[in-house]
Amino acid sequence: MAEIRVLDQDTINQIAAGEVVERPASIVKELVENSIDARSSAITVEIKGGGIDFIRITDNGCGIEESQVRTAFLSHATSKIASAQDLETVASLGFRGEALSSIAAVSKVEVITKTDEGISGIRFVIEGGEEVSYEVIGCPEGTTFLIRNLFFNTPARRKFLKSKMTEAGYVEAFIQRLAISHPDISFKFISDNKNKISTSGNGNLKDVIYHIYGRDIALNLLEVKDKEEDIEIAGFIGKPLICRGNRAYENYFVNGRYLKNNIITKAIEDGYKGHSMIHKFPFTALMIHMDPHSFDANVHPSKMEMRFHNGELLYSVISRAVRESFVKKELIPGIGMEGKKEPGKDTSPANTPEPFESKRKQIEERFSRLSQEKIRSIQDEKKQKKDMVQESTDTAPERHASLAEKLRKLKLEEKPELKADIDRQMHPSTLKQPDLGSTTRMPVLKEPDQYGKQMKLEDIPLFSGDTKPSYRLIGQVFRTYWMFEYDDKLFFVDQHAAHEKVMYEKMRKNLQEKKVSQQMVAPPIILSLNLREQQRLESCREAFRELGYSLEDFGGDEYCIRAVPADLIDLDPRDLFVELLDNIDDNTGKMDFNVLTDKLASMACKAAVKGNMNLSFQEMEALMDQLMELENPYQCPHGRPTIISMTQKELEKKFHRIQ
Repeated sequence: MAEIRVLDQDTINQIAAGEVVERPASIVKELVENSIDARSSAITVEIKGGGIDFIRITDNGCGIEESQVRTAFLSHATSKIASAQDLETVASLGFRGEALSSIAAVSKVEVITKTDEGISGIRFVIEGGEEVSYEVIGCPEGTTFLIRNLFFNTPARRKFLKSKMTEAGYVEAFIQRLAISHPDISFKFISDNKNKISTSGNGNLKDVIYHIYGRDIALNLLEVKDKEEDIEIAGFIGKPLICRGNRAYENYFVNGRYLKNNIITKAIEDGYKGHSMIHKFPFTALMIHMDPHSFDANVHPSKMEMRFHNGELLYSVISRAVRESFVKKELIPGIGMEGKKEPGKDTSPANTPEPFESKRKQIEERFSRLSQEKIRSIQDEKKQKKDMVQESTDTAPERHASLAEKLRKLKLEEKPELKADIDRQMHPSTLKQPDLGSTTRMPVLKEPDQYGKQMKLEDIPLFSGDTKPSYRLIGQVFRTYWMFEYDDKLFFVDQHAAHEKVMYEKMRKNLQEKKVSQQMVAPPIILSLNLREQQRLESCREAFRELGYSLEDFGGDEYCIRAVPADLIDLDPRDLFVELLDNIDDNTGKMDFNVLTDKLASMACKAAVKGNMNLSFQEMEALMDQLMELENPYQCPHGRPTIISMTQKELEKKFHRIQ
């Protein structure tokens, strides 16, 4: 039998470092979180070589007492907690006391620190866990950490790091998340002498989002705000048109701590259902505040995971908050000048992030510095040029009109049949109205009230107002899209997506209100279930009954299904039942109705009117009425837009009527 021995402290430190220090971003995470816990209002992070060669973190926090500098680098030394009971209410980002000792074990560390009350500061150098120097120096309040040559004494670990650019990207992503979760702190990130991130620390979350993610995302945000019991949600989510192909832009924080959690992720994405395309993921910046007793952050060394005592309530609050953020919001994408979908059109000062407003003020101040004499001279010069041009063009209209008239007469004289044809077509008695039975299906436009139609759209922002407005249905184009005019916009409706959305919402409403009918099946469906499946069935037997299933015990491990939901008869009843059973949550005993709604979406898609089908005006108007009565008429169940718009201004630019 192998001998059991106690490991030496150096080996213990390196093993602990392997849990805490995975890459340069791990060091930045631990030290910057300590800076936040030290009540810093400004934090600067500088790295070189992806953080492998050099890391410097400077803050203006409370600093470390002179007598505690050496103690801070001991294993499990911390100022965040004092006993095991404190773990239940920990409010700081760090609390394990493993960071500094682990970092010092695998790198060369220098710390310079001074408290507000201290007359002088301390410079302490420790390399590979061994103290090198300790001296008193003059320095400003706060703490500066310098980390050099990461894994210099463990080259086997160093070779598993990625490229310097990739490692720098991990650090940048972490600073971005911290800046979002703490908008009241000014963050600055420098990589290889290049300024990458700089936030003001003014507490404006939208301003931080603009600085990090840019104008397109900052102009397409929806505010989220909700509260239930001890859970409070606040922040922003992106409109569906800025969804991405991965979850990299899903940012959420619990009591200021960034984490990844399946419950929260599922709640966010379920809140987006029906608004975003399948396999597209939203942008979110959500701050979740909870009672510290309701979760456990002491789950993983990286503190990126949490366990929640009431995950079902958390899921419900988040999904509802996200879903309600779309209520009464116009989500119709516009057509840009080059035919591309433009992320946002509202650039008014009230909806423009601060950087745009400050830039405008700078430009105004710059031009205001021009002297009045210079402006006056420029105006006089322009006036003189204008007068000269006016003199030369006074007779131009007469010349142009005369020339045009001569050309017209010449053409008509050469072709007398053309003149006769024009006179015949322009005579009032020969004018024809459009044929409603033709393919174009254009309406007769005699009086405004013949084509104006009242719609019940007072609850939809696109058509908001004190009085019920009217829209003008123009017709069908390419046998797939409808055009209608409202105010100064031209709207295009995808008839398949619109019909699919109406049918889906009708079926979903019937299921929610339990307005389902049963269809008997003969012969009955016999299923053999194992013990785990039987437990799931018993926990949701009533839910199955409300859906329209009629279940009976058939002896032993077998169950008999004698009736199935009539509205879902197009689906294989056996496969649907098994899929619903498999997706019952073992922890909560609740049925996952998302499985069912996905099936409804497929059914609606198959049954909806297709493209390349002619529709009458009555059919289009009836479907428009039903579509606009929905809570969300803007996307089909699969997330595709049902309506897009083009403004009159954009159309006039296309024809070069305006610049």
